[in-house]
Amino acid sequence: MPVNNIPLTVKLLTCALLGSTLLFALPAAASTTNSQYFEAEDIFALEYASEVQISPDGSQIVYVRASNDIMTDSTRSSLWLLDVKTGKQLPLFADNYSYSQPRWSPDGKQLAFISNVSGSRQIHLHYLAENKTAQLSRLPQSPGNLSWSPDGKQLAFTMNVAASEADIKKRVKKVKKPAGAKWSDAPVVLDRARYQADGQGFLKPQFRQIFILPVTGGSARHLTSGEFHYGSDLTFSPDSKALLFSANLDQEWEFQPRDSNLYRLDLASNKLSALTTMAGDESAPVFSPDGKQLAFLWNSNALVPYTNSKLKILNLSSNNINDIAADFDRSIAAANWLSNQSFVVQYDDRGQRKLATLTHKGKLTELTASLGGVSQPQPYLSGSYSVSDNGVIAYTHGTSQRPSDVAVLQKGKSTVLTALNEDLLGHKKLAQVHEIIYKSSFDGEEIQGWYMTPPDFDPSKKYPLLLEIHGGPHLAYGAQWSAEMQRYAKEGYVVFYNNHRGSSSYGERFALLLQNKYSSPEDYADHDSGVNAMLALGFIDENNLFIGGGSAGGIATAYAIGLTNRYKAAAVVKPVINWLSKVLTGDSYLYQTFHQFPGVPWEHMEHYWQRSPLSLVGNVQTPTIIITGEQDRRTPISESEQFYQALQIRRVDTALVRIPGSPHGISNTPSRMIEKVEYMLAWYEKYRTPSE
Repeated sequence: MPVNNIPLTVKLLTCALLGSTLLFALPAAASTTNSQYFEAEDIFALEYASEVQISPDGSQIVYVRASNDIMTDSTRSSLWLLDVKTGKQLPLFADNYSYSQPRWSPDGKQLAFISNVSGSRQIHLHYLAENKTAQLSRLPQSPGNLSWSPDGKQLAFTMNVAASEADIKKRVKKVKKPAGAKWSDAPVVLDRARYQADGQGFLKPQFRQIFILPVTGGSARHLTSGEFHYGSDLTFSPDSKALLFSANLDQEWEFQPRDSNLYRLDLASNKLSALTTMAGDESAPVFSPDGKQLAFLWNSNALVPYTNSKLKILNLSSNNINDIAADFDRSIAAANWLSNQSFVVQYDDRGQRKLATLTHKGKLTELTASLGGVSQPQPYLSGSYSVSDNGVIAYTHGTSQRPSDVAVLQKGKSTVLTALNEDLLGHKKLAQVHEIIYKSSFDGEEIQGWYMTPPDFDPSKKYPLLLEIHGGPHLAYGAQWSAEMQRYAKEGYVVFYNNHRGSSSYGERFALLLQNKYSSPEDYADHDSGVNAMLALGFIDENNLFIGGGSAGGIATAYAIGLTNRYKAAAVVKPVINWLSKVLTGDSYLYQTFHQFPGVPWEHMEHYWQRSPLSLVGNVQTPTIIITGEQDRRTPISESEQFYQALQIRRVDTALVRIPGSPHGISNTPSRMIEKVEYMLAWYEKYRTPSE
């Protein structure tokens, strides 16, 4: 198989910029240890592939290659080009700037992308044969969601546009500030229902609008208007005369988090017409090769926490909408036409991300189950794909032993074209992942889990067990790469994780077993039964059991230690502790209140309290470390502070680790991923006793 053999320590990079070719040596993040095991500092040396885009003729792949910079504590993204036939790869843009959203022109001769090389994120166009690059845009805000017109003459994109200020702010009498005076900062005035978002803070009064830009240069044309967010899935009509997208244009859109329709915007007349008016969320429109049908994804707006995403087809002549594989009990995440009668679809199934062909009649044929590797800290299902005009598929390939590489699937055969981490991991002893299937003690429900054995594992010895609970809760783990769990295992822990009830990839029934029971003794029974199944294997030290998890996993951990004292120590990461306080302070209240709970908290106080770990805090005896970002708006740090103070009052050994400036994703830089893991390991080690 073709591999990348560029050394890790110094990589020769070719940067094509405005017609010039610059050759220079760029130091890459390198491991500072010669250890044969996966050490904390090795996290800085990891790389992974994402945003794979195959050329229209299937001969080349462009992808985003992410690598960590130890000097700036950041992740850089570069663009690389792969030859499908030979596996040879070359850097297109690999320097100190960031590159994203590569998109092939319809004829495969140009690549559009977004980069901050000019000082702000702008749209660029690279001519491959000529090795020339032009900056196309001079935009005041960051663009996104690039899409080519079929005639290759225009690019559509989205960009935030300022909206009107809060009404009360306009009415306030202004007092003139004297020249040179230093006054306090002006108040922040909020008057919208959707006023904050994790990672963004308080939202500015602005809305995502749609634009088009000529690829020959010129000014971007603003197509949409009004105080609405227009969709991120932009699709041109086959004749390039109209744009299709998803949007909710109802005046009550803020209170309808799972509703949107498909719209068609005529570019000549600016006439906007609705193509769908169904209850629920319609998105991701894609024209059939003959232009007579429109495939799209649909999600129900039912007041439940999980529904499968379904594939539907709109016949453009009759306006009839038909379901494809209506009885398929998995969520279809992406669909692309292979012919006028078949698709390539992506979906998650029993802890794997898969690609398959799907016919109009609903026949599903699996192509590969190896998508993954893009999620670095934990083994969440991840990955994406793209398909060429002639049916060649490029995708991100992941395993439990490696982050994502680039792979190609053609004529039924899959070939991995890169080996981005072989220089770092090829000589190291890593934890091995094993599947375990068991029954929940609550109701006999089958639960799928995995456990990671430490390097140099000896089944005749006893090892401490770490139960690690995933977030969501409607997400899924799998046998995928996890930098964090590799670190736990290297330090001698057998790491056990599962897809408990409520997890995705097992169908709607399984996901909804957690409806109105988040968290509960039911899902803890799934975890507890898994720990018992691990003990039955014979190599777990029953006196050294530990528990931890983040987000929904942090909630489940805090709830669990209110139910049992079997764990020596716990790590509660970015949790909800008191649903009565959280649901009206976090950024997800417009959705969560009605979809994850039976209604508003003032009408269902007993239910909210029953689901809250704080209701069980009087039982907690387990030493607990709590870790949360100070700017977390999904599970605000005030939740962690409540648990910390309650445990302090109860004289339970506890520590609160506050991550300055961090939102919900506290592993958002390499050093913070390391710190999170090392704090947890230090806490566990404080209470770990020698095994037999």
